[in-house]
This record gives sequence, structure tokens and C-alpha cells, in this order.
Amino acid sequence: MFRRIALALLLALAPGMAAAMPMAWTFSGTFTQDDEVQLFALNLPGPALVTLRTTSYAGGTDALGGTVPRGGFDPILAVFDSAGMLLAQNDDGGADVPADALTGATFDSFLLLVLAAGDYTLALGQFDNLALGPTLADGFERGGQGAFTTGFGCPDAQPSFNDVSGVAGCGRTGAFAVDVLAEIPEPASAALLLAPALALGLRRRR
Repeated sequence: MFRRIALALLLALAPGMAAAMPMAWTFSGTFTQDDEVQLFALNLPGPALVTLRTTSYAGGTDALGGTVPRGGFDPILAVFDSAGMLLAQNDDGGADVPADALTGATFDSFLLLVLAAGDYTLALGQFDNLALGPTLADGFERGGQGAFTTGFGCPDAQPSFNDVSGVAGCGRTGAFAVDVLAEIPEPASAALLLAPALALGLRRRR
């Protein structure tokens, strides 16, 4: 509940802030087996409103304007801080992502977070290989199960990379595409960005 309230306040403030440093990262590649987890290092030079999303399940356009084909596996995104603590995790983006043309599923991942300056690790896996938490060192649920999606009941099942939609088109590929977009405001606005979260945090501790 605290996170939802803090994020609502921060989103209300964000439109009026001058973004001094918009930043974007795009990562793409191909998994070789279902239980693979790809880690990406991120550094924020200031507090930021950060959007993390995948585009490879349904396809679309990445943060650099490139075309991403549909057909990739059902992704999960997890974010860890510099101490390796799990901050957030998302499987399906729902209304924040497009539906796949064949399965009709909105299985791309989407996260919107307010993050302080510092180093972070973004982890990408395939459903349902969730981060166990509370730390990155605790690993992932499907570690060591290289072809676990063969048991998902996909009618056009493949040796790997199947989703749980149960319809034609649920046999996927190992392709992934991930975007990270950060809006880092001017220093004066940055204080406004973090102040509501700090105030709510102190109130909750009391």
C-alpha cells in the first residue's frame, strides 16, 4: 500500500518537472534454455522516474526506434539495488503492454519505479522463473530446470520457450528485447521527486 501511495504522489509531481537528462537503454539477445537469467547493470546519476519494459513477446518498437518482431518468450523483469535486495518484480504488464497478435496475451513485462541515484541490477527471466528474493543471491525458482516450459500444456509445444496461454502460437522463441527509460530531473525537481517517498517512509516507521 505504501508503494502505491508514494508512486501516485510522485507521478502527480512528475509532469511539471524539467527532465535534464533523459536516458535510455535497449538490450536484446536470445536465450538458449528456459531457466536462463540475463542480468543487466544500470547506473542512475540522479533520482529518476524509471520505466522498464519488454517488447519481444508481442513485438513493437524499442526505445531507440528499432522494430522488434513478435514471438519471443513470456518474460519476467526483476530489479535489485546495489546491495542485491529485490525491489520489484513483474510478470505480465497487462494494460500497459500490447497483446500478442496470435495468442491475444499481454505477457510482456512492465515496471514503473522511482529510484534514487546509484547502481541497480535488472534481471530478465522466463515465466515462471521468478526471483526467490529477498536478495539476488537467493536465485530463481526454476534454476537448473532447463526445459521446464514443455509442461505448460501448449498445443504447439516446442522443446523450450512455451507460454501458458494454451492456444496456437504459444510455442515461442528464445528472443528477448528490454528497454529502460529514465527521466532524471533538474536538481531542484529531484528533491521534490524524492521528498514524498521519504516523508511517507518516515510516517510508516513511526
